Amino acid sequence: MCKWNAVKKESIPTFYRIDWYNSIIVIRLTNERAGGKNTNFLRLSDTLKSWTGLAGLNIDPTTAWHYVMLAWPDIDPTTAWHYVMLAWPDIDPTTAWHYLMYQSSYLIGDGAGVGKGRTIAGIIYENYLLGRKRSLWFSVSNDLKYDAERDLKDIGAKNIPVYSLNKVRGCPVGKGVIFATYSSLIGESQSGGKYKTRFKQLLHWCGQVFDGVIVYDECHKAKNVCPIGSSKPTKTGLAVLELQNKLPKARVVYASATGASEPRNMAYMSRLGIWGEGTPFREFSNFIQAVERRGVGAMEIVAMDMKLRGMYIARQLSFTGVTFKIEEVPLTTHYIKMYNKSVRLWVAAREKFQAAANLMDAEQRMKKSMWGQFWSAHQRFFKYLCIASKVRRVVQLAREEVKNGKCVVIGLQSTGEARTLEALEEGGGELNDFVSTAKGVLQSLVEKHFPAPDREKLFSLLGIDLPAMKNPLPSEAAAEQKGKKRKGTAGQLANLSVGKGSHWDSKVDDSCMTSQDAVEDAQQMKRDLLDQLEKLAHDLPPNTLDELIDELGGPDNVAEMTGRKGRVVSNDDGSISYESRSELDVPVEILNLTEKQRFMDGEKNIAIISEAASSGISLQADRRVKNQRRRVHMTLELPWSADRAIQQFGRTHRSNQVTAPEYVFLISELAGEQRFASIVAKRLESLGALTHGDRRATETRDLSRFNFDNKYGRNALEVVMKSIVNLDFPLVNPPSNFEGDFYKGMSRTVGFFPLFFPDYNNIGKFLNRILGMAVQEQNALFQYFSDTLAAVIQNAKKNGRYDMGILDLGSGDEKVKKMEAKKFLTPGYSTSGHVELYTVQLTCFSSLDRNRNWFNKELLFLTSPTDRLFLVYRPNTGKQLKLEAYADIKKKCKKVLSDDAKQHWIDQYQSSAEICSHAYWRGNCKKVSVGLQCEVGLRCRTYYVLCGSVLSVWTKVEGVLASVSGTNIKMQIVRLRTEDGQRIVGLIIPINCVSSLTNILSSSDQSQQLAVQQQQKWQQLHPQSLSHMHNMGLPPSLT
Repeated sequence: MCKWNAVKKESIPTFYRIDWYNSIIVIRLTNERAGGKNTNFLRLSDTLKSWTGLAGLNIDPTTAWHYVMLAWPDIDPTTAWHYVMLAWPDIDPTTAWHYLMYQSSYLIGDGAGVGKGRTIAGIIYENYLLGRKRSLWFSVSNDLKYDAERDLKDIGAKNIPVYSLNKVRGCPVGKGVIFATYSSLIGESQSGGKYKTRFKQLLHWCGQVFDGVIVYDECHKAKNVCPIGSSKPTKTGLAVLELQNKLPKARVVYASATGASEPRNMAYMSRLGIWGEGTPFREFSNFIQAVERRGVGAMEIVAMDMKLRGMYIARQLSFTGVTFKIEEVPLTTHYIKMYNKSVRLWVAAREKFQAAANLMDAEQRMKKSMWGQFWSAHQRFFKYLCIASKVRRVVQLAREEVKNGKCVVIGLQSTGEARTLEALEEGGGELNDFVSTAKGVLQSLVEKHFPAPDREKLFSLLGIDLPAMKNPLPSEAAAEQKGKKRKGTAGQLANLSVGKGSHWDSKVDDSCMTSQDAVEDAQQMKRDLLDQLEKLAHDLPPNTLDELIDELGGPDNVAEMTGRKGRVVSNDDGSISYESRSELDVPVEILNLTEKQRFMDGEKNIAIISEAASSGISLQADRRVKNQRRRVHMTLELPWSADRAIQQFGRTHRSNQVTAPEYVFLISELAGEQRFASIVAKRLESLGALTHGDRRATETRDLSRFNFDNKYGRNALEVVMKSIVNLDFPLVNPPSNFEGDFYKGMSRTVGFFPLFFPDYNNIGKFLNRILGMAVQEQNALFQYFSDTLAAVIQNAKKNGRYDMGILDLGSGDEKVKKMEAKKFLTPGYSTSGHVELYTVQLTCFSSLDRNRNWFNKELLFLTSPTDRLFLVYRPNTGKQLKLEAYADIKKKCKKVLSDDAKQHWIDQYQSSAEICSHAYWRGNCKKVSVGLQCEVGLRCRTYYVLCGSVLSVWTKVEGVLASVSGTNIKMQIVRLRTEDGQRIVGLIIPINCVSSLTNILSSSDQSQQLAVQQQQKWQQLHPQSLSHMHNMGLPPSLT
């Protein structure tokens, strides 16, 4: 909180009052604390936008303001807005004690490149001027310390020193900022002393009454405090949570473009006050259960409610000028042959793993671990093959773009360094060729996890003399040393009482010889498998990163920003060698920063970035750098996490850029690769809903079509699997280009992969295992799945059960009229909020006069007749959201003359004012016949929308929805604009729930009004309390 008397110790600052008027921000430069003359006005730049769900929220401008105190009078107001986004808490004086006892927090969810670093610097500087001289700044990399210093310097705070935690001994520094990584937060000090852990050193430096700023920059790194399943919480997440608990008066700022891709990852944001004492959710687990049960719609409510309570802001750079393109790379004949050979090898590997496990009589726990390793390696192997199919196209595109005066950024996630180092060790430090990462994956799996124990070591342990046995292969011995001890029959033999003078009878001897044969057979299978791999290795692709750098001109032309320490290069004489990335005059610690600078200076026009460079590093066409060529960002390998995807995409699209980037997503024709696009698209959708209040916020328009992992995808997969094994009727016909009987061919494949069942509707497993099918088969099966999914979605739309995200009403031919508004006070959080229940009437204008111009319009189609899509207008409901295919329209409709259709159009338009579609077409409606209301097909419909602090009455709303409509009803968010210009965003309440909810909210409203009256009486009896609050720093208008 701002203490006005603290300012007197510093130079008299200039005050900037920042007012939030819905989605427009106005900054006023004034020379007085309140009521001063406005000398400058600034509107929010058009380059920033609040996403649709948040932009329509109505925030009271009397409380949503904050005085920004900066110590020099000539700062540009445009810059001032960037620096401070920490809105003044919406404090009610009657509950101000809560903030004094336990400080609240703020979440900066601005997209990558908006300027979170400058915002953080402004927050730290303002607190520094107000006497809070110490701050903690956590981020993901020590390299970002230089960016933090730059941000502080740019806002005029160069006098604030920044110390790196790993460079100081025991935190002896006085005032300033300690910059630390999340990994150092859980590390131990090597210098010894009283405080051995970095965590304890920080606590000692802060002191028990620390009230400064703690910044969790890129706070998505602190996720997994509340993991799924049997996994344990991460140490980083627990440390972040504990630091907040140890320093209750600290001002906590969370900052991340991704925040949390799932609500479960918000567990470390304990200061937001969404759950805990005095809220609708007593524990974080209660919050998670409620939100996950209602899906993405519930996450949208959470984001909107946080903004309403002044604890959250989430904006994104405008995508004006940004282009997105998905480049589907065709497969060569040679590649298809290599891929199919790999499929056959993995089929053989699965058979041998299964047979060897049976021979060894492996116990269930060992089998579970073995198959887990098998399928993990299976997925990684084919992922590398998918990436390899695109290398040639990427090289071609990169060369073309550089010739056209642009520069290229190529995004990867994995470098394959681990396998390169293994190959280097096996070769005694020498290499004959580029290392194949794919080969290394399968070789490592066989050597380390094949169920064939080392024979000599096993029988030596049993005390059996086997002089005639051959020595094991070196790879077998190495695998046994690194692997786990095998159990099963071998384990049972190891438990025999040997070496104690016991008598071996013939029965035991026969058992030993049988086990010896089993081990021999298993070892032979292992050798055969490794031999088959060696034969295939000549066709397998090399390490993608090394091949890319080599094809694009070598390290002299390509700026590599990755986490690896060395690389494989081709020399001038044609030989291959391994070299360290380090340079004589450049330490390894700042190598990525040096490479970045070379790229930004134009010394190198191609950059390759991995996850190590995906957070914080700026590669945009900045106005301040020499290289201002337009960036072409090619995503060769989609990250498996939306967090990583957003971070990587945000490297080239940032503020202060001359030109917006071009994004090219390369996806091969392999159907199995859709898995990776599906995972990212799902997370981007979820992430958009949580961080921006609208699941379409992070949608790249193209990627969203690859999201199959939803309820429609699972239903479609269930239909596909059941139809293949003849348990259900198919919804669609099989692909026409498949050679042979589709169902018989697929049933054999599915029968070979019984792991599809019982999880036959597990999208992740399906899209993973489909990679292990031959190219023609996987493409055919995926096409069949896609067609079935389209049919499932079409049926859901016909039945009115398709989840469209935030529903827009009042646009186009629709008119929204507000009929009634009821306001209810709500308890639950630190301030008294309210919700409003609006009754609105939506009328569709689809008269013949409005649509007459369509009858005589000539349309030009550039696609084939079978691919044509039509925009459909109906006389009762107007323009339809979904485009319909020409073939589907022909099935449902017949062609007539306009004059013949005119009277039918007029009849249905007039009837739809009061008669539903059931009654119009069938003559009666089941609902109407029993006295219920039916609005299907009416052009005049009534909606009930709950707005305001919905989260504070969540449990009440949930209870009503569950009791009346069932637990699985979806939460539908709606955004509408009334005829008088009012914008409303809220939750649609079904008509059968309105009465019950109104009664519950009315009862709560009466209780809250009584509580407010009691508080007002208390204030009248204790006026000194208000004076005390004023001294503690509350602004005049709030006291």
